[in-house]
Amino acid sequence: MTDLYQSQRAMRNMRKAAMQRGVIAILDVGSSKIACLILRFDGDHRLSDDGVGSMAGQSQFRIIGAATTRSRGVRFGEIAVMNETERAIRTAVQAAQKMANVRVDHVIASFSGAEPRSYGLAGEWDLADSVVTEQDVARVLSACDVPDLGPGREVLHAQPVNFALDHRSGLGDPRGQIGHRLACDMHLLSVDGAAIQNLLYCIQRCDLELAGIASSAYVSGVSSLVEDEQELGAACIDLGGGTTGISVFMKKHMIYADAVRMGGDHVTSDISKGLQIPFSTAERIKTRHGGLHATGMDDREMIEIGSDSGDWEKDRRQISRTELIGIMRPRVEEILEEVRSVLDAAGFDHLPSQQIVLTGGGSQIPGLDGLANRILGQRVRLGRPLRVQGLPHAATGPAFSSAVGLCLFAAHPQDEWWDFEIPAERYPARSLKRAFKWFKDNW
Repeated sequence: MTDLYQSQRAMRNMRKAAMQRGVIAILDVGSSKIACLILRFDGDHRLSDDGVGSMAGQSQFRIIGAATTRSRGVRFGEIAVMNETERAIRTAVQAAQKMANVRVDHVIASFSGAEPRSYGLAGEWDLADSVVTEQDVARVLSACDVPDLGPGREVLHAQPVNFALDHRSGLGDPRGQIGHRLACDMHLLSVDGAAIQNLLYCIQRCDLELAGIASSAYVSGVSSLVEDEQELGAACIDLGGGTTGISVFMKKHMIYADAVRMGGDHVTSDISKGLQIPFSTAERIKTRHGGLHATGMDDREMIEIGSDSGDWEKDRRQISRTELIGIMRPRVEEILEEVRSVLDAAGFDHLPSQQIVLTGGGSQIPGLDGLANRILGQRVRLGRPLRVQGLPHAATGPAFSSAVGLCLFAAHPQDEWWDFEIPAERYPARSLKRAFKWFKDNW
């Protein structure tokens, strides 16, 4: 835990240094594509007045370079073949640098998968002075009792979502206020540590420095949910290629995140196996002719498969659109049923607003919103990322929700545990710093 706390602090400092230099790269490592955006900052670092999130400062930015490439070596949102993923990242970064005509050394990356788990933590602290200082905030965060995450697990996000001072709850930023007892609720997201280490090692092999890391489920919610949805309570379902990310927001903070290890690639795989055609052909047919609701017209609409096997009869095969829908619909229903069970386990039904927003490349299948209405609930809409200055038109679709959200995460970061100087006595028992402090105080 201490190592991660220190490395996250180091990454946050690197991000600030890169923003002051004016240029930083965004890298979205997905199962179906790898996207790289290059941001230029104007250097106008202002403090926001939006409660928690005011420490890191904000900055206006413009996208000056963008590139995507087909993802290679990534399965279920995790790196499976290091060399291929490295080559794909290099391709995307170099193309974006060429478009921007600038070289970047620091990247902020997002990834899906890695078996995320959410924890809600609470801590309390009696104030020595009646005025809340930044050190008091650090102490109440460190007073949160971190559970045993299990072997090989690392903390990816640790965000304070609510502060209470004496009997007053719902405070965004308690600093400067007067009271006697400060309490805090914190959301902690842990992931499989090996997935983070592999991504870190892969980015280092590309001669880049990692200046920040985020869950793609979280950043997709940041870019796809409008302000009212983030405030009142909403779930963002990011239908990616290898995984489907789920994040729940309340009071502008993520309070829950999870992932289902199924996505659009599984639908393509079903088409490929069902029709006995190559994966690339199945992807083309899904994109051009796919759907989830069959009508009487679809029996008569014939789709020419057109493959290159050399067998004339097989290459000239045709299927009706109804047959294609019959292959796609069961898998999409299965994915949505899994999402429904995750939301039920998270207690989503108890939120004041049960808005659900579907985004990601897989959300573009025609008829998905109607099917999702039946399985997930009545309040479902399709979400696109917010408009960002300089974003190419080709990158404005739902497939780029996590990349655009990562830009917003870089420019307007929320406060996390490692933004505060945690007192040494709250480090884990094996920490050298704690031992050093004990010797200094007692000898």
